[in-house]
Amino acid sequence: MNIESYADLIIAAQQQTEPQRLLFVFAKAELPNGYTDTQKQNFEQGNGGALAPVLCVDKLPEEVSDFSNLVLESKNTGIDWDIAFVSALGGRGGFPPNSDEASQPLKMMTEKIQGGMIADFLTFDKTGELVALY
Repeated sequence: MNIESYADLIIAAQQQTEPQRLLFVFAKAELPNGYTDTQKQNFEQGNGGALAPVLCVDKLPEEVSDFSNLVLESKNTGIDWDIAFVSALGGRGGFPPNSDEASQPLKMMTEKIQGGMIADFLTFDKTGELVALY
């Protein structure tokens, strides 16, 4: 299945042979260390910057079937973010992974994002639209 929306992600997760747990790492755009004047100007105009992870959570697909509910829940934390990175963790024997099993993969996701290795993740903006990052 070609995932073109958040709804497609939920459908794909629900269609897997083993139950899934979705992993979310929320990141905020910021100026990179040692930025140049040009980078600062571009950033102030809404372009460029670096994405710094600020929040992570794991959820079952049925817990976050609507992206707006996920955004609302994230607002309750008081932590602002710009991009949500998403991955999935498959279960075993008909059972989804629990939150304890998701903690190490979430940590690894965060480290990859900090290192700029984001190709393995889907990325969504606050409106739930897929975003291509380069």
